[in-house]
Amino acid sequence: MSIWTRTAAATLMFALLSPQAFAEESKGASNLDARIATARASVKQLATDLKKHLKAALETAGPVHALPVCKTIAPALARSLSTNGSFTIRRTALKLRNPDNAPDDFERRVLEMFDKKIKAGEPAAKMEYSEVVEAGGKKLFRYMKAIPTAKKPCLACHGSKITARVREHIKELYPQDQATGFKAGDLRGAFSVTQTIREDEKTNQ
Repeated sequence: MSIWTRTAAATLMFALLSPQAFAEESKGASNLDARIATARASVKQLATDLKKHLKAALETAGPVHALPVCKTIAPALARSLSTNGSFTIRRTALKLRNPDNAPDDFERRVLEMFDKKIKAGEPAAKMEYSEVVEAGGKKLFRYMKAIPTAKKPCLACHGSKITARVREHIKELYPQDQATGFKAGDLRGAFSVTQTIREDEKTNQ
């Protein structure tokens, strides 16, 4: 299936899971609960689609051809799940490969919290955090889900034993790369969701 077909399918799926539609289907649940559920569903969809693309690239052509998946296809998938700036989803990390994914202050704080918990022995697989914040005169719902470093496919391009050909390709695509030397279970980064809360909405916290 092409990226454009997947993108169209993702857009349709998001329409079914939009905050307004989900709230209507979740009578009795608070607005905040609905936002969290929508964020989780969007993150799950992005992670699933991205993993499929990475797996296909690795199986057909190896790690060198998996690198463009994260550079071009991953942002396209994220954009397909975002709506006119009122709901956005992206990936970010403390150790960056793509400088466009640099964390803002909120994301850095949460990433550092995740990293501290993982180093203390907590598993990253179900690690998440949400908060309603004020920024630029607007109220925003923020949600983050940790991305643990998986043995496959992550270490082929992010581990400490990377082939010379892959390292050369990384340098070509990302001259300022910081995202190597990871071990399985380390915090690779996080999915980050931001949703603008309209003035006419009531958020139960």
